[in-house]
Amino acid sequence: MDHLTQRMRYRLITGPDDAEFCARVSAALDEGYELYGSPTITVGENGVVAAQAVVLPAYEAVRIRNNTTTAEPVE
Repeated sequence: MDHLTQRMRYRLITGPDDAEFCARVSAALDEGYELYGSPTITVGENGVVAAQAVVLPAYEAVRIRNNTTTAEPVE
């Protein structure tokens, strides 16, 4: 994935509540995403599943969008 042209403004990271999940959230933060809301945890047949939403800051989303399209930035 080309991080400057393919990043979504919003991502919901999900998975088992383990070190790999934490690493995926940490990697998103390292890529410039910010946490959005509180994490969610549920227990199901397959064990504990965690979810964390992340978003790009508005200035970053506009910069990426301006580099990939001619459409006006969303505010």
